[in-house]
Amino acid sequence: MQTLPTSNISGLKLLQPNIYHDERGYFFESYNYETFKSLGISDVFVQDNQSFSKKNVIRGLHFQAPPFAQAKLVRVIQGAVLDVAVDLRKASPTYGQHFSVTLSAENQLQFYIPVGFAHGFATLEEDTIFAYKCSHFYHKDSEKNLLFNDIDLNINWNIENPIITDKDMHAIRFQDFISPF
Repeated sequence: MQTLPTSNISGLKLLQPNIYHDERGYFFESYNYETFKSLGISDVFVQDNQSFSKKNVIRGLHFQAPPFAQAKLVRVIQGAVLDVAVDLRKASPTYGQHFSVTLSAENQLQFYIPVGFAHGFATLEEDTIFAYKCSHFYHKDSEKNLLFNDIDLNINWNIENPIITDKDMHAIRFQDFISPF
């Protein structure tokens, strides 16, 4: 496993697993606590989630407020997504900035998003399966979301007519957001 360059936003890690190919296909270890710890990721993940989406679905920008805040380790099993993390840490010099990366079944990249970030993704292919580990259990009353197309965040999702839930369509604007991080 190796880390790849991301951006100037501290804490985010893009990971490339060691993939072993042979005549049968491939094998890779997607998670090993000791390996991740050696890369500076020591979160204990307590919940795995998986979603299946059509092309042009946007899910996000989601996070959980403390004390139920979650770090996430995300990857794509089938298809592709544009994955986005927004820095919500008030003391961070990159507060309000975002990083985006294409994750796909083809590139097998994984993206680590620490506590203090909102997260979302847009599906780029039909029948996309997205998987993620969380460092805290889901807590409905702590669930929050920011408006995915907020002009202040300036995220280019590159989708003309996204499929999005009513909840995400009416999320809080960044200018009205008070960060709990």
